[in-house]
This record gives sequence, structure tokens and C-alpha cells, in this order.
Amino acid sequence: MDALSIALVVAAALWGAAAGLLVPRAAYRFSVAPEEPWRAACPAGHPFALRPARGWLGGPGRAACATTPAPYTAPLLTALACAALAAATGGPRPELLVWLLAAPFGTLLACVDARVRRLPDPLTLPLAAALPLLLALAALAPYAAGSWLHALLGALALGGGYLVLHLLHPAGMGFGDVKLAVPLGAALGWYGWGVLCAGAFAGFLLGSLYGFGLVATRRAGRDAAIPFGPFMITGALLGLLLGAFTAAP
Repeated sequence: MDALSIALVVAAALWGAAAGLLVPRAAYRFSVAPEEPWRAACPAGHPFALRPARGWLGGPGRAACATTPAPYTAPLLTALACAALAAATGGPRPELLVWLLAAPFGTLLACVDARVRRLPDPLTLPLAAALPLLLALAALAPYAAGSWLHALLGALALGGGYLVLHLLHPAGMGFGDVKLAVPLGAALGWYGWGVLCAGAFAGFLLGSLYGFGLVATRRAGRDAAIPFGPFMITGALLGLLLGAFTAAP
């Protein structure tokens, strides 16, 4: 790894850490049951609306605004994901900017789904629209290592596959998972069908292992529903790492 690649990894990690600081309060705002409105204030009573520049993200906030027992878990996870993506990419390729922009949203969605088994529309729908558009711009830039057409087809394929699973078994596959599958399919499809299949399979494998572990330890029954979003996102990250590494010059 040359000096430029090392600098890129460090910069990506710093970006991930900084963006990850915004995740805990945003996760707190969105971590509500489907029938409840989004939270309007942090646990300390500070209204999110009083911080218009930071909006619903709310910023890292003060110590009194801490929303999780480990508020630096999200920044650490986002930093590691961004650094790994930069290392696998192996250089300043345009799609890396897209992955770095999407990574904090992946962390946020995973946090919310793990807490309340919900993937909010204000996060999944903009991501589903933005990711194909950003990849279209990346495809026009020099040194792009993927295909926008494959990304678009991947979004349709993975989203359609999850839709079929939802229609067959709505209790086991929520419609939020279907909406999340669209941007994940676009990201994975950018590197081709093999990466798309690998990332999708990794998500199902991780979710299955988690569910089996719950049953084996008698913490849940065989029919218990689990939050599948974190496993979809982790599987997609593994697929992207594979695709970026194999596409690297």
C-alpha cells in the first residue's frame, strides 16, 4: 500500500468517526414503535428542532444528551467500515465517495432496526433514490471500476427478490427490508452479479447464524422474528469489500 492509499484510509476513518458521532441521537429519534411519532427531544429534554443546522441528526450533543450506554460505538463502527472500504478500494476511485457517504446511514439504520425492528422510510427511501443517482455520477468520472447499468439492475433484482419473500412470508420479512434491499442491491450490483449474490448470501447467512444462536441458547423460539436490517447491511459491506478488492488495479 503506497502513501496515497494510506492517507486515503486515514481520511476515510476520520470521516467515518466524525459522521458516526451524529448517529446516536438520530438513532434515538427514530427508535420508536411504528404507531408512535418520531421523538422531538433528546433524553435531557433538548428539542431537536432548536438545532436547525443539524436537523434531526442533532449533532453529537453534550454529555447530558447521551442516548446510549456506549455513545462511541457508532463512530467506531462507522470509522472501521469506512477505513476498510478505502483499503479495499486501493485508491481514489469515484465510487468510494458514494460508499463513504452511505456508510453512516448504514450504521444508523442498523442501530434503529436492532432497537425497535424498524427501518424508517425517511432513511430508506432517500437512500434508495440517492445511491443509484450518485453511482450514475461516479460512472461518468475517471477510474470508475463498476457499471451503473449493473447497479440499476442489482437494485431491481435484490429489491424484487425481497419483495417476493415479503409477499410469501410478511411476518418474517418486513417491507422495510424490501426498501432497504434497493440501495444495497445498487451498491452490490455496481461490481457485478457475483458480488451481488455474495453480499446477499452473506446477509442471509449472518441472520441465520444469529437466529440459530438464539434458538440454541433458548433465548427465542424458532418462529421468533429478528431484526434483519443489520445483517443485510453487514452482508452488503462484506460484498462491497470483496468487489472493491477484486476490482482494484
